[in-house]
Amino acid sequence: MSNFGITKTIPAREGQETVDSLYDGSRSEFEFHMAGTPTRLKAGDYVYTIFGNQLIGRLQITELVPGAVNPKSGKPRTLVMVKAPGERLAAPIPRKGHQGTRYTDGDEWPE
Repeated sequence: MSNFGITKTIPAREGQETVDSLYDGSRSEFEFHMAGTPTRLKAGDYVYTIFGNQLIGRLQITELVPGAVNPKSGKPRTLVMVKAPGERLAAPIPRKGHQGTRYTDGDEWPE
């Protein structure tokens, strides 16, 4: 099974409540944004979430929706739809947060 996907940092301003809602069953989907049009990403891959400099879990991508526009810059972006609840790690893994999107092979994800 492939663990391929992207990492996204959830900003501190979004708060612990938002993070918890991705994994506690209180929502069924969530929308992440990605600049441009991804060439290597597809439905079935994962979004690995980082919060407070820790990898806390992952959510499976259900759909990539092209054609969105960043309201601040006017540049094209893709909506990355994921199904929730995702898989939350029992013990978070230290991982430095970052802006934007990074591809990952998901090797640090425990089997």
